[in-house]
Amino acid sequence: MSHRDHRLGVSEASLVTRMLKVKPDAAGRISAAVTEIDSLFGIDSVSYDPEHRKLTLAYDAKRLCIDDIEEVLTRHGVDISAGRWNRIKEDYYRFVDQNVKENAKQKPWSCH
Repeated sequence: MSHRDHRLGVSEASLVTRMLKVKPDAAGRISAAVTEIDSLFGIDSVSYDPEHRKLTLAYDAKRLCIDDIEEVLTRHGVDISAGRWNRIKEDYYRFVDQNVKENAKQKPWSCH
């Protein structure tokens, strides 16, 4: 098992990877949004594939959630694709991010 160093504020236990497709008209504004997302505390990596219009993110779900990312994208005028599969993934990402945050608050217990 290889150990990878992560950015400050990113824990291996709560690291999640997300992929979102953006609308084609966002090509000119995506670089500024990616730069701002990359500077957020808790982001491990962010990249954009212009050929497939795919934004790939890795972040600590205890510190950030998909809504924080979408807020930055909206501020820059970048819209997430409204396809069915993309909407299903967004809802799933929200559920998992919320679950990670709630589980991080719980104190672990054991009966042994």
